[in-house]
Amino acid sequence: MLDSNLFHYTGSSLSCDEVMLEELAGTFGTPLFVTSRRSLLESYKTFEDAFDALPHFTCYSVKANYNLSVINTFAELGCGCDVNSGGELYRALQAGVPPERIIFAGVGKKPEEIAYALESGVLMLKAESLSELKAIDRIAGEHGKKASVAIRINPNVTAETHPYITTGDSKEKFGIDEAELPEVFALLRQLKHITLIGLDMHIGSQIFDPEYYVAATIKLLSIFNASKTMGFAVEFLDIGGGFPVTYDPLKPATPIQHFAEKLIPMLQPAGVTIILEPGRYLVANASVLLTRILYKKRNHTGKEFFVVDAGMTELIRPALYQSHHEVQAVTRHENTIIADVVGPICESSDFFARHRSIDAAEEGELLAVMSSGAYAAVMSSNYNGRLRPAEVMVNGSEVTLVRKRETYEQLVQNELFLSERGCDPPGVI
Repeated sequence: MLDSNLFHYTGSSLSCDEVMLEELAGTFGTPLFVTSRRSLLESYKTFEDAFDALPHFTCYSVKANYNLSVINTFAELGCGCDVNSGGELYRALQAGVPPERIIFAGVGKKPEEIAYALESGVLMLKAESLSELKAIDRIAGEHGKKASVAIRINPNVTAETHPYITTGDSKEKFGIDEAELPEVFALLRQLKHITLIGLDMHIGSQIFDPEYYVAATIKLLSIFNASKTMGFAVEFLDIGGGFPVTYDPLKPATPIQHFAEKLIPMLQPAGVTIILEPGRYLVANASVLLTRILYKKRNHTGKEFFVVDAGMTELIRPALYQSHHEVQAVTRHENTIIADVVGPICESSDFFARHRSIDAAEEGELLAVMSSGAYAAVMSSNYNGRLRPAEVMVNGSEVTLVRKRETYEQLVQNELFLSERGCDPPGVI
């Protein structure tokens, strides 16, 4: 099992904590996201224990899974939040995260989002360009505020991960290039409504080798020391997130302790608070996506397919990143077959597994797509007129519905016919 024993077989039936997944599907239908609260708590404790010797502040990266109950679970533990939009900020506040424990990131913040963050009283805004610094200064002045800002630096470290989730390379859109920093520091001296309180970096996601963090941290510390000589009183160094999790048992993630062992001795002498932004690490293996087999089919070459009722509209990672997710039968079978597990969406990329050994389950039975807690529900869509699925959280034997399944009415609730707007289509009589 991946990282946790909280999804396990009781006899021949897959369970979450003390609850049979078959029972959850019967009660709430499928597709269905099932999250183990205990898994969230265990992951957070493991992370905090690893970095305990370092003066730090953990901010959960909300983009990984922004269900209110997930955010609230971490908030109750004293965890802060890293948000990337006005919507994520709203969610964090609604989930009970104090604004002074929220950091606002994002390469393209709209003026109204900057104003919302300032009025909410977030800990800091992370600026990613000279233009954004000027915008924050102007908006802060208009609102009579002094904006606390961190500069996101692009350390030009190309980590070994999927190209779509690398963010610390100078070819990518994120952060301010090292070459621009003299201009940035000169500008900061001129801006009247900004206080520099932090320096930030983020090199990507699913980074298995701690040495990439070491290389980027060396650069961050060099810039930190330079900022001190220029008279800036930086209070926070933010090294981002991207710590790996196990999706494929054949490719186990590097333990978080290995990262801590490398980074703590480097960062302790700085004498400031270190911000850490785990997202995927805390939630990926806390959830599964339950899906029911609609049809089994075989083509003329003998290729087998399981056609299931979930698809890329619920979990797009295999289609987008060619990501591996284990797929397990909810009821164990002695025999296996080699098959593709595919969804109902009108795209050839709509699959969860290709040419995979799968239990020889029958039509109507359930499969669990494992490690579906990160970048699954948050990236879901209504493509093909699909309804976003329900989500439940399990805590021991207790089950709570934490997101209702969408309805057909909700699909069209924000749309208007032309006649409802007081005009008719051109040429219509």
